[in-house]
Amino acid sequence: MAPEDMPAAFAAIRKAARKLSRPLLAEIERIGPLTIGPPRIAPIAEHLYTSVVSQQLSVKAADTIWGRVVAAAKARNLTPGEMFVPGFEDELRACGISRNKIKALGAIRAAQEDGRLDHAELATLAHPERSQRLTAIWGVGRWTADMMGIFVFLDPDIWPDGDVAARGALIRLTGREDTIEMAAAFAPYRSLLARYLWQSRDNAPEVGA
Repeated sequence: MAPEDMPAAFAAIRKAARKLSRPLLAEIERIGPLTIGPPRIAPIAEHLYTSVVSQQLSVKAADTIWGRVVAAAKARNLTPGEMFVPGFEDELRACGISRNKIKALGAIRAAQEDGRLDHAELATLAHPERSQRLTAIWGVGRWTADMMGIFVFLDPDIWPDGDVAARGALIRLTGREDTIEMAAAFAPYRSLLARYLWQSRDNAPEVGA
């Protein structure tokens, strides 16, 4: 989302929140207009690697495990991605990566090698089609595809209903549990709603950081 679009987006978010919940509106106004910087430039596979490693882990635990992978790869004069091939399973397990995640990392590397993760091509796709492409890779789920859309492709209108933190914050601030229906009121800025909810918990996901 371009900086010049933020005043209109902030106004729209506040208007929708005012109709839905006073506590939600108060939290959005407390945080104020967000500054959304450009994503870190990196191959899509690298973003997916770190996202898969982070699944179902705290940020601290994920960072620790990824740091071990980076160190193991460096010791062999390899990049982390070069270890996601048959033959390195024991080392990756020793770093703290589960067997299923090792399989997913290998599937991502294979997708990169056969051209399915071209950034320029994926950037031209609408989120539903891009998500379908990404989730066709073994071990890449809807949550990861949503995080890629929000943080890497800066799509302004994704509601990540599979994200426990975003859903939990919305329920807490509204007292309702129909999160998809509530989020629909914030279109076309549902990604921005999610960012506010993460800010309210100080728990924004790390994608490719």
